[in-house]
Amino acid sequence: MPKTNKLKIINDPIYGFISIPNSLIFDIIEHPYFQRLRRVTQMGLSNLVYPGANHTRFHHAIGCMHLMQKAVRVLRMKNVEISDDEANALYIAILLHDIGHGAFSHALEHSIVNGITHEEISLKFMKALNEEFDGKLTLAIQIFEGKYDRAFLYQLISSQLDIDRLDYLKRDSFFTGVAEGNISSDRLIAMMNVVNEELVIEQKGIYSVEKFIIARRLMYWQVYLHKTGLVAENVLVNILKRAKELAMKNVELPASTSLKYFLYTPITKENFSKKTLQIFSELDDYDILSAIKEWKNHEDLVLSTLARMIIDRNLLKVEIQEEPFTNKYIGKKCMKLQSLLNIDEKEAEYFVFSDKIEHQAYNTNKPIKIYSKKGKLKDIAKASDQLNLKALTKPVVKYFLCYPKKIM
Repeated sequence: MPKTNKLKIINDPIYGFISIPNSLIFDIIEHPYFQRLRRVTQMGLSNLVYPGANHTRFHHAIGCMHLMQKAVRVLRMKNVEISDDEANALYIAILLHDIGHGAFSHALEHSIVNGITHEEISLKFMKALNEEFDGKLTLAIQIFEGKYDRAFLYQLISSQLDIDRLDYLKRDSFFTGVAEGNISSDRLIAMMNVVNEELVIEQKGIYSVEKFIIARRLMYWQVYLHKTGLVAENVLVNILKRAKELAMKNVELPASTSLKYFLYTPITKENFSKKTLQIFSELDDYDILSAIKEWKNHEDLVLSTLARMIIDRNLLKVEIQEEPFTNKYIGKKCMKLQSLLNIDEKEAEYFVFSDKIEHQAYNTNKPIKIYSKKGKLKDIAKASDQLNLKALTKPVVKYFLCYPKKIM
């Protein structure tokens, strides 16, 4: 039997050639659990706004692994001791940090899989893979959970300036064409250091950190929370909620085997078994989209109308303001729609709904620390001479109301 070449390189549109560090990581990438990420888009339905945003969680995970290799090299050059086992565990942890994301990322979490987050599902996948690979992921899991005694290793995986953010901002900026998010991940990694087992940024990297925080703010309001993308995601959540509601009444819905399981079986944190995990690993964007294409012809008016909105990109109207919408204003829209479509109040709430969006560009409770030439550590918000950086520490809250265009 011919041997498989496990030292392959991957050509990435952002970083060029990415090398796979060893055969264990190659085998993890080849595993069906990880290959599913090729069929889960990184940005959900953002391609309805930015047509180029079709990149996947697979792209992102591989990019993160590449940046983590760079970070390990930089820190070792600065005499930070990182053993080969720790380095390998970092590569595995960052590679698998998003493996628990469901189809269209957050949509499943808010509709048919309740009470369990994608982070918790990621951990279940990592533990299942650990069993399969004879305990070789144990250290990666400890770091991922923040249970390893070297804090900076966890900070590389999850913090306000982690490898995850360094990749997704640059990658999402590239694929959407929104230049404001194009950060210098190389420069930021080159400025990393470790002081008292904590991840810090050297003082000469302060302007790169400022740009990173501002870029993150711009990407959130211009891309991740873009009003059209926001409507599309909420319509998708409502489609799945309606499908689940009908399934619980034993209404027949055309769907793939894996999607049917989640529609017709109540799923909670408590009953998320190994069998459930296996079926979850077979569920991706393709299942959801093909079902929605079928559902647009379903006899249920609510389900078919919502499904048609996504397929034809004929979405709801959205209003955004800084104050909550009054119940009276929302009620008027609901009543108008009830009368127009001859539906009840509960059904109208699938089309007329209000919620809030919130983003905090920088959280001082988990500071990015700047390491001065005199050996002092300072929060970036205090070390920076950028006045607007302090303003970015305050959460920005906006309220939105969605309703059909025909009732305007």
